[in-house]
Amino acid sequence: MSTPKKSFVFSTYFAQGQYLTESETLALDAKNDHLIIGVPKETTLAESRVPLVPLSIRTLVGYGHRVIVESGAGLNANYSDHDFSEAGAEIAHSKEMVFKSQVLVKIAPPTLEEIDMMQPEQILIAPLQLPSLDDRYLERIKEKRITALAMEYLQSEDGSYPIVKIMSEIAGTLAILTASELLSSYGPENRRGVLLGSVSGVPPAKIVILGSGIVAESAIKVAIGLGASIRVFDNDITKLARLQTNVGRQLHTSTLNPEYLAYQLTSADVVIGAIHSKTGRTPIVVTEQMVSNMKEGAVIIDVSMDQGGCFETSQLTSLSSPTFVKHGVIHYCVPNMPSKVSRTSSNAISNIITLLLIKMGSISHIDHLLYEHQGIRNGCYAYKGSITHEYLAKRFGLKYTQIELLLTSKF
Repeated sequence: MSTPKKSFVFSTYFAQGQYLTESETLALDAKNDHLIIGVPKETTLAESRVPLVPLSIRTLVGYGHRVIVESGAGLNANYSDHDFSEAGAEIAHSKEMVFKSQVLVKIAPPTLEEIDMMQPEQILIAPLQLPSLDDRYLERIKEKRITALAMEYLQSEDGSYPIVKIMSEIAGTLAILTASELLSSYGPENRRGVLLGSVSGVPPAKIVILGSGIVAESAIKVAIGLGASIRVFDNDITKLARLQTNVGRQLHTSTLNPEYLAYQLTSADVVIGAIHSKTGRTPIVVTEQMVSNMKEGAVIIDVSMDQGGCFETSQLTSLSSPTFVKHGVIHYCVPNMPSKVSRTSSNAISNIITLLLIKMGSISHIDHLLYEHQGIRNGCYAYKGSITHEYLAKRFGLKYTQIELLLTSKF
């Protein structure tokens, strides 16, 4: 009777210790499964994060992997080339050298020029960021037969998205702090000059939050500390109940009823869009008409912008030029908000990606990794010349192929 094959669940990628003592093995048992990992310097969207920090690189090098970091890749996160070099990374002074790596890890989607530098059959780990996706992007990925994993769609067996979760914690806190800045009198826009909170004898600022996930929870905890008045909208009653339990107090909550939502928006000082889509674009829940009826100088923070945004008036912005005004309302639509605190965000992402790379190196082939782990397959949108993400294929008019079918034919 054959022994059933042992498989790992995806959550062990993010929970299993990195430094467990391993039993000694003879040299003849060693496998040639070491990865060559490339970390290029980001050049788009004022991105200042780096996907692997020196401490993580030290761990990867300890596992026998080779890490090539482009010179200056970590400077905006306050990591010097010396820091990376001391951790065991090789510093490359040409982008071409980094792009020859077996596995390319980026914190922003590659540009078309960068895709041209990539190697056939290469593995790409990077976000998708739907609003900035060029029509030619997927075609180039297909032509190079690249296996591409979208960070934001990597999933654990409990249905959560580890990188989205950790970035959401940061984004939720930043949303309130950013809104506070944009409500103050100092700035180029016609700002309201309102304190985001409350003082004795003055009504508190009113915040409307769309969604009841991690972003909402982090934002609410900060907003409660400031004394703001909070309204939360979501169609998932279970999530709303869980949110109140986690926050530890009763909140003003409602389903996403358009009429009631429109009414609440007319008196809101801040509206935070915190809706996450499991597959494709975030649904639009606030129409332009609703925005036009908001108060002059009110603030919209669209945290959902990395998936297209949940406001009809949202337009992609960057940290170098983060806001615009429409219908008298200040819009903040930066898709990579956590980049504002680049060092903290870099460490958070690096913790997750490092464990993924360690497991990737322990399995002889990417096909086996995808075959055994449904959560990683969920993040795979391109596989060796095929588009395996249904929403992307439909959006760009390309042929869609289920990755399960491609993998089953190999095993």
